[in-house]
This record gives sequence, structure tokens and C-alpha cells, in this order.
Amino acid sequence: MVILEAKNVTKHFDSLLVVDHVNLKITKGNIHSIIGPNGAGKTTLFNLLTGFVSLTSGEIIYKGEAITNLPPYKIAKKGISRSFQITSIFPELSVHENIRIAAQSREKSSFNFIKHFGKLENSKKKADQILNFIGLYEKRNTLAANLAYGEKRILDIGIAISTDPEILLLDEPMAGLPEGDLDKVMQLIKKISENLTITLIDHNIDQIIAISNVITVLNQGSVIAEGSPREIQDNQKVQEAYLGGLSTC
Repeated sequence: MVILEAKNVTKHFDSLLVVDHVNLKITKGNIHSIIGPNGAGKTTLFNLLTGFVSLTSGEIIYKGEAITNLPPYKIAKKGISRSFQITSIFPELSVHENIRIAAQSREKSSFNFIKHFGKLENSKKKADQILNFIGLYEKRNTLAANLAYGEKRILDIGIAISTDPEILLLDEPMAGLPEGDLDKVMQLIKKISENLTITLIDHNIDQIIAISNVITVLNQGSVIAEGSPREIQDNQKVQEAYLGGLSTC
């Protein structure tokens, strides 16, 4: 089942063509990765899919419904969540509060500003469950600013899944991570994928190949290849785009 689809999606910034008639189908239950050299249009495509940037032309379909150019909050409420290249945590709040606020956004009481936050038991319990799931429960009372970089990445993913999405878009979740943290994030992504559809972009080709079911390759705003990890490794156009080819595993 196709859960998210881009049809001939195009984006110009003035005279600069950044995304060029991209067609993309994300199938429910897969880890579908989008890779490409710097400047290929990966993050812009993510921004188009999630409403942070408006399309020049084309259409975006989610579960059979057109969501083209809807604002981000409406797209999020429909079940599409994302992380960013730069973590979107609240550094001066505790780890638990970061998750609780995201969970609270999906409750009917989230806009009742008179209600004391201590009474939001459902959000608090859900935050505890998510912190257990992502491995940060022991640091629930730590200020987010005091987390190590890898832990901030994990918290950012925790915030994204706290909104009960059906599909999770991760923008370079493994960027800049040391090897130990890299393994933790990869294992977390695999664990999340047991219940959610995941689409991610990253520059770590070996890790993308190891974790993905399907890979789409962008170059200069256009799709140049799509297929299984093995098919992408063997694709001559992909090897040329990366100026030296992909390593094998």
C-alpha cells in the first residue's frame, strides 16, 4: 500500500530549479531512504512533503488524499511527522517535558491553557513510555541542553514519534554521530520501523544501505535511480553521481 506519494513535484526558488518533476512512492511498512550528493534537493523535497515549502507544481498525496501545500501543522495532524537536520528540542526544558509537550499536542485538552500541566496524566504517562522506548528514561529530569549530541538526536526522534504519526520523515538522523551513538540511532530506527513507515535522508551511504528496504537517489533535483540497496550499489549512474562509487557490504 502506497501511503505517501509525490507526483511530478517541482520547486523553483526564483530561477533556480531545486526539485525537478520528482515522482516518489512510499510504501507502508518500509524504510525508504533518499540519498544524493550535496545540493541534490533532498531536504527541499522533505520540506515540500511536510508543507514547510510550497510546491511550484505537482501534487502530494497522503493515503489517497491530496495534501499539496497544506500548512505543516495540518499535515502533522494527518499523521506525518518529521525531524530536522538541526535538532528541534527545547534546550531549557527537561527531557521529559520535551516529550510531554509533543504528546500533549495530540490531546483534546492541549489548548486548555487554564488546566494545570500536572493534571495531564495521559501525556505524562505517554512521555514515560516513549522515554523507555528510546532509552532516555533515566535522563528524564535532565535539561535537554545538557544531553550529549547523540542523545539530543535520539530525543528529537522521540519528540517526532510522540505525535502518533503513521509515517516518520527523518532528516539526516545519523549526521555527525560517533560510532557508538550511530549504532544506537540505527537500532532505534529499526525498532520504530516495526510499527511506523520511515523515510529518511542521510549522507552515510553504508548505513543507508544496511538499514533500508528501498532507496531513491536524487542528483541535481531529479531522480536518477530507485531500487533495493543491492540495485543501488550496482547502478552506474549512482556511482558516477558520487564520484567514486558506493562501498559494498
